Amino acid sequence: MVELTTIAEGLRFPEGPVWLDDGSVLVVEMARGTLTRIGPDGTVEVVADTGGGPNGAAIGPDGAVWLCNNGGYFSFLGDDDGPLIPGPTPDTYQGGSIQRVWLADGTVETVHRACDGRPLVAPNDLVFDADGGCWFTDHGIQRGEHPDLPGLLHIPPGGAVHGVVWGLESANGVGLSPDGRRVYVAETHPGRVWAFDVAAPGSVAGGGTPSQPHGGTLLHDAAEGVLFDSLAVDGEGWVCVATIGPGGITAISPDGATVEHVETGDFLTTNVAFGGADGNTAVCTLSSSGALATRPWDRPGLPLAFSA
Repeated sequence: MVELTTIAEGLRFPEGPVWLDDGSVLVVEMARGTLTRIGPDGTVEVVADTGGGPNGAAIGPDGAVWLCNNGGYFSFLGDDDGPLIPGPTPDTYQGGSIQRVWLADGTVETVHRACDGRPLVAPNDLVFDADGGCWFTDHGIQRGEHPDLPGLLHIPPGGAVHGVVWGLESANGVGLSPDGRRVYVAETHPGRVWAFDVAAPGSVAGGGTPSQPHGGTLLHDAAEGVLFDSLAVDGEGWVCVATIGPGGITAISPDGATVEHVETGDFLTTNVAFGGADGNTAVCTLSSSGALATRPWDRPGLPLAFSA
């Protein structure tokens, strides 16, 4: 096992890592309600108070940081001195949203709260395509009051949120293949990764409707008890999924035939991103222990569509 290098500790359920051009890393702290910057020297600075439950983050075409905010969909079990574990939805839940944070001054804007006229429930993870469109997941659609909301959604540049894929369960990680022709979605509780062929910007082949489940291709179905969280795609097209239970990163080849597991030592490993000086470094959020850690990656990382 390659040793991980811890670059920050004491974070409150970190998620959504984003490498910046200056070598620092942004994370959200879901249990703290902040967007936080980890400097190259390990300093920790709150960039913005987002409120709710910031979950996923990505740099958009406007240079701002776009956030999935689940609105406090999860309570947290544990205390400041022990592991934090997501729990049931509390009474303080505010409803989900897509937010935008300007790094220059920490201004937070709420950009979207609804999809096709229905409230967002718990937006989770997001990725931008080369055209500036934003793909994101809504993790909370399995709740009884929102049975007809899609699990994979899309925002065209300057447009409104629309549903793309229905019939997913606890949709979580989302990523694009290096050529942008496939979009991948991880389901948390079933431990599955699905692949969808992008038919046109913001649409997929066989996406389905509220009454017709999706027609995605099952890329990987994990063993019982293995849960999947957020994901990133590396430069060779492997889908790298943060894995809960046997904590680590599960790397799945583009054809699904080969699966590797990289241990991290935290059973609640929730996200991964690629960057660093050579682009071949993985940064992982170790959420139960409140740490951010890095390790070399055997394949090149995949540069995202936009950076800051």
